[in-house]
Amino acid sequence: MWEKNEELVGTVVSYGSEGEGVIKTEDGTVFVPFCLVGETVKVRLLKVKDKIAYGKLVQVLVSSPDRVSPVCPVYDKCGGCSIQHMRYSAQLKYKQNQVRDTLKKLGNLDADVEETIPCALPFGYRNKLQLPVGYVDGKTVVGFYAERSHRIVPITDCPVTPWAKDAVDAVMEYSKRCSVRGYDEATGEGTLRHLVVREIAGKFIVTVVTATKRLPRVDELLSVLKEKFTCFTLWQNVNETKSNVIFGKEFHLLYGDGTFSDVESGISYSAGAQTFVQVNRDIREKLYHAVLAEVDADTDVIDCYAGGGLLTAMLAKKCRSAHGIEIVAEAVDCANVLKRENGLANMTNHCGAVEDILPDLMKRLGDNVCLTVDPPRKGLERSVVHTIMESGVERIVMISCNPATLARDLGLLCGTLKEENGKLVKGDGNGNYTPVFIRPYDMFPQTKHVETLVALQRNDKA
Repeated sequence: MWEKNEELVGTVVSYGSEGEGVIKTEDGTVFVPFCLVGETVKVRLLKVKDKIAYGKLVQVLVSSPDRVSPVCPVYDKCGGCSIQHMRYSAQLKYKQNQVRDTLKKLGNLDADVEETIPCALPFGYRNKLQLPVGYVDGKTVVGFYAERSHRIVPITDCPVTPWAKDAVDAVMEYSKRCSVRGYDEATGEGTLRHLVVREIAGKFIVTVVTATKRLPRVDELLSVLKEKFTCFTLWQNVNETKSNVIFGKEFHLLYGDGTFSDVESGISYSAGAQTFVQVNRDIREKLYHAVLAEVDADTDVIDCYAGGGLLTAMLAKKCRSAHGIEIVAEAVDCANVLKRENGLANMTNHCGAVEDILPDLMKRLGDNVCLTVDPPRKGLERSVVHTIMESGVERIVMISCNPATLARDLGLLCGTLKEENGKLVKGDGNGNYTPVFIRPYDMFPQTKHVETLVALQRNDKA
């Protein structure tokens, strides 16, 4: 049987759910990050439990033709771009297989999955950056959390975010000039907790998250930011809690208007510090146009988890009416501005939880309703799934950023899963809906994450 720190040589036969390589031996299964299928590798075992082990890559003995040299010096430490060592064409294939295999394993759904839609920019595609600011060994550091930890891996740049160096330089220079410390989670001391920056059409929404109500020398922070960014607005968010949540409830506008606007597909929209906007514009455009292709002009559309209302507005422009449901008040405010500026009288924005608003709204709209949903990583609330199934809505268009919760939600809607005594078990497949297509989109190149678009048709219409 294996021992911790033992070294072994094996061949990678498949990938795990996190993009790690899987090695099968007589003693069991070993999961090893940064390996590729077909490679022979030397591995050191870090954790052993029964017939499962987790290892560290020591040496690649036989390399895969899909292996490339990572461009980021900390890609294997920061917990972000975990498949940067994989050729981009292979990344696309991996994500297609990841969606298909997860649907089968967790959702009992054996379905065709289309090829992954590629991103035009495999690097430099992100329009948002969230960086923890800490205090380590007597120094303020800015970076990303290492995988499954709150240990900050310091960075000076990030190849998937084109302006990352400017953001990092700005907060580090401010910290140095004004002796403002990063936050120490162990002691609760320090001021700067996070730097969150979103880019909208070359303009930047900068939010400094602080552990204290007072942010020293705001004038100096503004001076540093003006050296780096031509056009920006600055927020302070106060988070005095001990939680892992980035934003606290208290926001203060320190400079500028607080929001910026852009135009996409003929729709003028605004976004602020809390407004959800997809981080990859190229894939967002491809994804939203695909959603529009699945709805008919004579339908009423309910857009759940609507964020700042961009997709809702695009739906309103095409359909009889569009209703957006969003729980973040700032995002709903942006959606209402979007509605006015684009003259969309048939667009209605509802502020609240989807599970609270959806049932009555579906009853009120009656027949010929199409549903679009773009939930967070936790997927649909179970009550939302029940509401959908009870409503008999004919068409559902789902966007998901998590194959595991997508598998659960699709399994329930398609009947390949069912609930028994509060648990999910295999179903007979005779559910309310049938997938028309399942299509991955590479919203997050270089990472294990994948966005998936699914169209569902009610079975009596399929």
